[in-house]
Parts: sequence; structure tokens; C-alpha cells
Amino acid sequence: MLRLLVPSGSGHQWVVHAPPAQLPEDFLWADLYEPTPEEERAIEARLALDVPTREEMREIETSRRLYEEQGALYLTATVATRLDSDTPESSAITFILAQGRLVTNRYVDTTPMQRYAQLAERAPLGTPSTALLAGMLEAFVERIADLLERVQAELDGASRRIFPRGADGYPRSSELHALIRQIGLDGDLVSKARESLVSFQRLLMYLPQSASVALAPEQRGRVRSTLRDVQSLSEHATFLGNKVQFLLDAVLGLINLEQNNIIKIFSVVAVMFMPPTLVASIYGMNFHHMPELEQPWGYPLALLAMVASALVPFAYFKRKGWL
Repeated sequence: MLRLLVPSGSGHQWVVHAPPAQLPEDFLWADLYEPTPEEERAIEARLALDVPTREEMREIETSRRLYEEQGALYLTATVATRLDSDTPESSAITFILAQGRLVTNRYVDTTPMQRYAQLAERAPLGTPSTALLAGMLEAFVERIADLLERVQAELDGASRRIFPRGADGYPRSSELHALIRQIGLDGDLVSKARESLVSFQRLLMYLPQSASVALAPEQRGRVRSTLRDVQSLSEHATFLGNKVQFLLDAVLGLINLEQNNIIKIFSVVAVMFMPPTLVASIYGMNFHHMPELEQPWGYPLALLAMVASALVPFAYFKRKGWL
């Protein structure tokens, strides 16, 4: 689909363009969402540029995602998508600035893009394309900030469950397994967020140095401010990544302690039943000269010896605090 942001009254409106119709001359933003070859060729012919295909966007190396060609500035960023699901993903979006217009080429419908597309309709006439790009980058960074805030709240809740205060005991085994899953999902979100932040940091550092696009002082200030936000969020994401690792280690440690306690109980029970087993084995031997076997008190004595030999180790372990 090819949408065009065109002037309308005191603001702008989105119109869907269907090739081979002629592109309007006054569009400010061309949004290519899962474009067809005809839609790509229409933009390429109008702005004299080469729109990268989906395969090309995937194959572009990280060091070659920011470049200038024939007066156009190409910026490809990695964005985190499906952040509200259990399967977050990373996708590439290409921003192109050429001839005073903004072109976005994408194959994923992200929440920041949806919200900013609605906000762009209220942009006053004469808004430069660089201002649209700066605002869009701010929307993506704000989305990542919201994500990290949500992850921190979930990790704080997990930490309180792992290390309860007061009389509450440690979580049960089933709760520990659920905590591992939750912490793992949060770790995946943090990983996706850090990947996006690194991509946006490189983009924001490259944008003011471009020779093809001149940024107004206001846009330069917005880019610098967004870059500072990205750097602080990167540090926060690193902190959250370390916290995820710490909580995972803590949960695995509690599981190991629980398993060790079970093994300890089996070991103690085995030691307790060793002396009674020895007594039973002795009186189970088939020898003729065993006087106790012929006495009426022989059987009760053997039972008493087995009980006593089991209680003595139990009392010793209890006194030592091993039970």
C-alpha cells in the first residue's frame, strides 16, 4: 500500500495512491507499507531514487544501513515490533529524505508509526520533512521507553516474589517455573529494545552529519535531545539486562536448593534405615546355632533393636539441625 500525506486546509490528510495514477506534486510524506513493485516504481520515478526491497533491507549490513546516494539520504533502522505479545520481533524500516520529502519503506505496522501517522495530519502547512522524521524517531524512542518501564515493573514484581519479606516463605516449585518463563520473556524484550536503541543511536549520530540534508537549528536540537534519550535508555536497558540475569540465577539457585533438600531427605532416610536393615539381615541368616531364634523374647527383641537403631540416627540428625 502507498499512502501520501498531502496538504489539506490548515493541515494534512492521508490519501491512498493506486498506480498507474499520477502522483500528486505536493505530497510531503510517502508511506510504503508492504509495497507492490508498481508502487515502488512510482516513487522511484517521481523522486529519482532507488527504494530498497524487503530482501535488500534484510541483507544490508549494519555498517551499510546509513548512506547517501544521488542527493538522497537513506536511513535503515531496526525496530522492535509485537512488543505486547509473547513473540516480539525485530524488523527493518528504511527512512529516505529526498527532494524535501520523506519516504518510509516498511513491512511491519508498528504502534509508533500508527500513532505518529495520525499526529502528522495535524502538522501545519510548511512543515519540513526533516521535522516529520525527527518526530517519528521521537515516537519510536518513546515507545521503547514505555517498554523498558513496563519491563522494570515486571522485574520488580518478580524480585518481590523471589525474595519475599516478612513471614512469607520462598515460592513453590510451580511458581519458580512460572517466574523463569516471565523473566525469560522480559529478557527477550530487553534484548529487542537494546538492539533498536543501538540502531537508532547510530542513525541519530549520522543524521546531523549528512551532506544531502540540511537540518534547521530546531531539528538539530530535537535530534540531539533524542540522542541523549537513546543513550540514557541504553544504559537503563543494560541495567535491566543485568537484573534479568541476576533474577534468573536466583531462581535457578532456589530450584537447586529445593532439589538438594529433597536429595538430603532421601539420604537421611537411607542412613536411618541402614542399622535396621543390618539387624534384619543378621537374624535372617539360616544358622542353627542362633540362640535368640529359639527364645520367646527373640522376635520382640529384634523389632526393638531395629526401631532403636533407626531412632538413634534420627535423634542425632535432628540435634545437628540437618532435618
